[in-house]
Amino acid sequence: MSNSHGPLSDYLVVDVSGGIAGAYCTKILADGGAEVVKIESPEGDPLRSWTSTGDAPAGDRGGALFEYLSCSKQSVVIDLTSFGDIDHFHRLLDAADAVVWSPDSPFNSGPDFEPSALLSEHPHLVVTAITPFGLDGPWSDRAATEFTVQAWSGGIVGLGRGAPDRAPVHVGGRIGEWFAGAYAASGTLVSLRHRAETRSGEILDVSMLETSVQGLTYHPVSFYELRDRPFRSERSIFVPGVAEASDGMVAVGCATAQQWSDLCILVGHPEWIDEEAPLAITQRANELAPQIYEWIRARTMDEVSEAATSFRLPNAPVAHGANVTEMDHYGVRGSFVENPGGNFTQPNHPYRMTAFELQPPRPAPRLGEHTEDYRARFRPSDAAGRPESAQSERSRSESLPFSGMRVLDMTAFWAGPSCTHVLAMLGAEVIHVESTSRPDMTRMIAGVPMTDSDWWEKSPIFSGLNTNKKGITLNIQTDKGKELLRELVKTCDVMVENYTPRVLDQIGMDYESVKLLRPDLIMVRMPGFGLDGPWRDKAAFAYVIEDASGLTWLTGHPDQNPVEPYSIGDPNAGIHALNGLLIALAHRDRTGEGSLVEASMIDAALNVTAEQPIEYSAYGNLLTRQGNRGPTAAPQNLYQTEGVDEFGRDDCWVAIAVETDEQWRSLRTAIGSPGWAEDSELDTAEGRRRQHDLIDKELAAWCRTRNDDDIVERLWAADVPVGKVMQPHRQAELPQLQSRSFFAEVDHSVNGPALHSTLPIRFSSMADQYRAAPAPLLGEHNSELLAGLGLTEDEIEQLVSENVIGNALSF
Repeated sequence: MSNSHGPLSDYLVVDVSGGIAGAYCTKILADGGAEVVKIESPEGDPLRSWTSTGDAPAGDRGGALFEYLSCSKQSVVIDLTSFGDIDHFHRLLDAADAVVWSPDSPFNSGPDFEPSALLSEHPHLVVTAITPFGLDGPWSDRAATEFTVQAWSGGIVGLGRGAPDRAPVHVGGRIGEWFAGAYAASGTLVSLRHRAETRSGEILDVSMLETSVQGLTYHPVSFYELRDRPFRSERSIFVPGVAEASDGMVAVGCATAQQWSDLCILVGHPEWIDEEAPLAITQRANELAPQIYEWIRARTMDEVSEAATSFRLPNAPVAHGANVTEMDHYGVRGSFVENPGGNFTQPNHPYRMTAFELQPPRPAPRLGEHTEDYRARFRPSDAAGRPESAQSERSRSESLPFSGMRVLDMTAFWAGPSCTHVLAMLGAEVIHVESTSRPDMTRMIAGVPMTDSDWWEKSPIFSGLNTNKKGITLNIQTDKGKELLRELVKTCDVMVENYTPRVLDQIGMDYESVKLLRPDLIMVRMPGFGLDGPWRDKAAFAYVIEDASGLTWLTGHPDQNPVEPYSIGDPNAGIHALNGLLIALAHRDRTGEGSLVEASMIDAALNVTAEQPIEYSAYGNLLTRQGNRGPTAAPQNLYQTEGVDEFGRDDCWVAIAVETDEQWRSLRTAIGSPGWAEDSELDTAEGRRRQHDLIDKELAAWCRTRNDDDIVERLWAADVPVGKVMQPHRQAELPQLQSRSFFAEVDHSVNGPALHSTLPIRFSSMADQYRAAPAPLLGEHNSELLAGLGLTEDEIEQLVSENVIGNALSF
């Protein structure tokens, strides 16, 4: 029953999770060839009955979202009231390599099924636990939903998303669950690979709060500590952003002074360019927004895109469930496929390999379809499937999972460095390549005047993304620079890059060329829109990827244009690229063969917005933005509270979400059992959804006379999911993150000490969580790395004089 031809086909993974995060984690593993067994109760996984319309799905398999997430998996029914079934469950775990667990699972029924108990009973297992706040810490047992976790993470405020005269808006589409699932998959693969050395299982602890910090905010704590001010202190609409063309919505980006100048010329107003104050882009754009929008409205989406592309302005149509599968670029690339067991369309794999093909998805299983097969395979008379691999005192490894691996890091901005940052934090020697004329552009986000000495070393963002890395400068426009780059490639196990496709092709560093230098090299390429297709050379920033995938469409108030998340498009690409790399490493471990991994940003984004085209193609249902309401909880919203924020504004909010009837009864009691809440119609989720406006009105009045701390204390005491809408730069003040040492102090030779985020996954076998060395100065390790290639001091000095290397910007 295993996917016998996939790189992960040696692994048996048992899925006892509930919800999207665990299901997406195990889908990634199944796509890589792992044998994934979904354990279900006799009633079935609740996702089987989920549709956004609330209608019961037809057939005996499940709703379309379940069908997508469960492709290529097996289904085994376990009845927890049956001792025989429980015994069978443990025999299955005896043979398994990993188990994926979450607290919302029907199998979280007592201490015997908690992660620590599962590991104690089956010490060879990798036990991946996905929880809102982590398995330990003062908030580990607090009620939460993906929405309230977004509030705590600072992700609802993000980079200043939304209009200042409206409530802030969360990122829609339950993105926190999808992103946590992708992180859990990568952590599981890391742990399974490391187990070959430790010969022992462990608990992999994935906190959705911490993954949301990593995915929805942009190192705000480091920026605040080093600049004594937040990155942004107020919300605003980015202009042009999302705008109405004559035939639909299109998005045009304008994030730099050059892009603003180009936009002014594009719309016929060069006089708007202010040479003396080129950086006041947001203010000027908002002042002139009516004229900019008028220009866009007079043109079709294609006309706007063609004109913007001619000026290299980032742009994309705004995708949603009804139009995304019809876009030419995705058709050329085969970005969507038909679900094998149902009549709907789903995203193809988020990455592509040259050394092997990921297997096409097989139909999702019917409930209990494989129960008897696994009973026969693992009979009571069989000996234990695994040898004893641990003693009572569990081993803790002094070596990190990627110790001994060398990675050539030719990435910049956020997406690529976020991928290689995980490798660096887990022990790989990561060599970050820049040049003195073309540095990593996150160095420009320094928050200090460019007249400061060494200003390029002062970027908190660069520092946050590049801890534990080494740095080298190479001018790859020169023959000597290219030659040295080729010599470095020969010494590396992995190469990761996220240039536009033509850059490496032009210097002869495409995969076929580097493969000649290092046959077993794994090369990860992270182009925005892929290595082929009509949009191949289109400029790709996080917000453009969000626009073109549907992430933007579900974010914003329903009576306004959607707003770009301005965040998740980058780190989501990074973690999916890491998963592609880990699958390719599993292939190389088995065969010795390297591979190209094409992990485009857009394919990663299309996978985490899968529900939109799935729901539309299956049921004709176009998912739309709902402000701060959600698909599963009712009520769910942000409510303004008493008090002023740290900037002196009447702008404090709490997030409240009720997912169960029991939580509704608890909320009703916590707010004093008012008469309006006693209406029996509100006792069911369907009734509460019909009366959402009434509930919002009453909860808004109740919250407005109380401060946020009081509301959180009262509702959490009643086990109701609630969260304060945090300013991102205040993340380090959260007791839960402090307890788990999520932030580590890093002392930088130019910046000085500041807290930096580590990783949102914790490995119980690792002795230290986590050591963080400062990000490299520009060219800091030139001499060390070039000497390692055999160059003498005189030869290195000659390279400096010829501007092939250096340690100061030269543009």
